[in-house]
Parts: sequence; structure tokens; C-alpha cells
Amino acid sequence: MDVTSLLHIWWVWLSAALALALIELILPTSIFLGFALGALVMTGVVAFTAITNTSALLALFAGLSLIAWIVLKLAFKNQSSGARVVTRDINEG
Repeated sequence: MDVTSLLHIWWVWLSAALALALIELILPTSIFLGFALGALVMTGVVAFTAITNTSALLALFAGLSLIAWIVLKLAFKNQSSGARVVTRDINEG
């Protein structure tokens, strides 16, 4: 079984989504979560559609991952760590 035929199986995409989500937990870089969400959506696409072109599947995955990353950036752009920026020292009088 070659790689191109593996991309047409729904559980391969689900496994990839779980693996990418675990990588995001280990390396919190905020990029792997977009790829994980893209792979999760691809699980449904592969399971319920009849796309047979491997290039189309990979292009769709790339587009879905980009959209997921942009949505995550917009959703969490105002979230801060809660750290205060000190501009005046209390010992200066």
C-alpha cells in the first residue's frame, strides 16, 4: 500500500489530526493546531466525498489548515498572558 492510497482512508486523517494535536501540546508553537484542525476536517471530507485526486486532497488540506490557522489567530489575538508592563519603579519616589 503506497502513500497516495493511504490519503484516501478516513482514519489516516484522523490519526494525523491526533498526532498533530499531540505535537501542539508538546511544542506549543500555535501552528500545529491549525494543521490538526485541517486534518480533522479532512477526515469528514474523505469519509463522505469521492475525491480520488491525491493532489486535490493535499491542496484542500493546505487550504483548510490555512483557514483554521487564520480563524485561531483572530479568535485568540486579544488573549494575553496577564503579565504587566512596569513603566515606573516604585522606589523612585
